[in-house]
Amino acid sequence: MTVDFRRNGTELTAAIEGRLDTLTSPELEEKLEPELEETEKLILDLSALEYISSAGLRVLLSAAKAMEEQGEMTVRNVRPEVMDVFEVTGFVDFLNIE
Repeated sequence: MTVDFRRNGTELTAAIEGRLDTLTSPELEEKLEPELEETEKLILDLSALEYISSAGLRVLLSAAKAMEEQGEMTVRNVRPEVMDVFEVTGFVDFLNIE
């Protein structure tokens, strides 16, 4: 898993590539948490995310909760296999997916 951050003022785009699972989720959480401090709009670009596990979902949930208090979070470019996981787990009901 790799993550590429691009900042434009208080807007942060995080492009996540590869697999977000038990092994890689702690790494994403560690990198993302300090970046959220000055972020009012978080955009997660999942166009290159191939797989997400429950551990990855937990990181997204944590980010969504943090952004609820200070701004907004949008998920973009979700691949069909990841969208299936969002649908089965109910994440489509509370994530802002474009």
